[in-house]
Amino acid sequence: MSYAHELLNRAVSMNPAEFEFHQAVEEVMLSLQPLFRREPKYQKHRIGERVLEPERQIIFAVPWVDDKGDMRINRGFRIQFNSALGPYKGGFRFHPSVTQGTLKFLGFEQIFKNSLTGLAIGGAKGGCNFDPKGKSDSEIMHFCQSFMTELFRYLGPSTDVPAGDIGVGAREIGYMFGQYKRLTTRFEGVLTGKSFKWGGSLGRKEATGYGAVYMAENMLKVRKKALEGMVCTVSGSGNVATYTVEKLYHYGARPVTISDSQGMIHHPDGINLEVLKQVKEVERARLTRYAELCKDAVYVPVEQYPQGCNAVWSVPCQAAFPCATQNELNEDDAKQLLANGCILVCEGANMPSTLKAVDAFLAAGIAYAPGKAANAGGVATSQLEMAQNASMQQWSFETVDKKIKEIMLNIFTSMHDTAEEFGQPGNYVLGSNIAGFRKVADAMIEQGGV
Repeated sequence: MSYAHELLNRAVSMNPAEFEFHQAVEEVMLSLQPLFRREPKYQKHRIGERVLEPERQIIFAVPWVDDKGDMRINRGFRIQFNSALGPYKGGFRFHPSVTQGTLKFLGFEQIFKNSLTGLAIGGAKGGCNFDPKGKSDSEIMHFCQSFMTELFRYLGPSTDVPAGDIGVGAREIGYMFGQYKRLTTRFEGVLTGKSFKWGGSLGRKEATGYGAVYMAENMLKVRKKALEGMVCTVSGSGNVATYTVEKLYHYGARPVTISDSQGMIHHPDGINLEVLKQVKEVERARLTRYAELCKDAVYVPVEQYPQGCNAVWSVPCQAAFPCATQNELNEDDAKQLLANGCILVCEGANMPSTLKAVDAFLAAGIAYAPGKAANAGGVATSQLEMAQNASMQQWSFETVDKKIKEIMLNIFTSMHDTAEEFGQPGNYVLGSNIAGFRKVADAMIEQGGV
């Protein structure tokens, strides 16, 4: 049995029923086999076993009082996975689907994503099975204050610097930061995604979506193609999807879909960005509202999706950007995309494609960038916010955007060159995983048994 398969078996046996974590480990470890054969030092130092085990897992109760005066209890987590390259870095996710296994897969992916950026940040992830939807500002504030009251002792600008993720935006970050400041009496860069009025960075909201489009353009450039004129499908309707849509327009492409948990919009003339921002950023409404405002758009509820498929991926396109959530694009979706002429898939979400879908993309030889590479613009800009906080400066949007573009080019170059180094040109799954792992693993060896 190969070392990679030993590691996969270990992950499954030691983490029962954490299927998303198993999936993430399988994708990474099996693609590392050429590296393990070439460099036996990683097995000698048991780097695989060490990187699979989080350095610290924190689980805690989050009691809070709702507007009716009733006590509510949620479960919070912080998975501090690996600090070989710098302080832990990774977002908080507030969503009823959050489990320890979900956050372990996200934290594991975060190790290699952060490594690929070339910045001094380790990997972590956290969150809670709390649902902000339908809650008042007061309820969200009380929840966030309780969440931070337990977690603050494990955070710090050189220890662990969380950010936002699904369900955690500037409002939630603000409430948590205020509680951290109250508890510690320190005003410091312990959270990123803050308001620009008090330490945040311009460009953070746009960073993940913009970065995904920069990655897509880099992949197309080596194939002597460009996004201009392409029809693009985008899933999701949060920050990542919204600013993927915005940047696609900057490159002359035409994004025609968006989605949320209740359904999707197909707007053949192109998504109306102004309406999308009004619906999702101002009104915080469902996409049925978008359909009310744009009469020429078609709304398809999830009940009408093809069985076992996501209707977004049935819309013909040249480029697809999964920007919603994990495992939203399965093997049948992948086959439909390929049959309709899709030549590029660039993941704005974390692990949105199943393993069989990824296999289909690789077998077809299309340009495919996994989330750990394609959506790294967000965490990269979080680190840029940390740098601004440390120097007590705030950079212009143009400065931040230029740095994001440079970082995404560096990530692409790293995974592209690594894939060629190992004899699999264009395989950016292998390229990103080996490039990300190798840097972390070498740092762990050099730092000893820690």
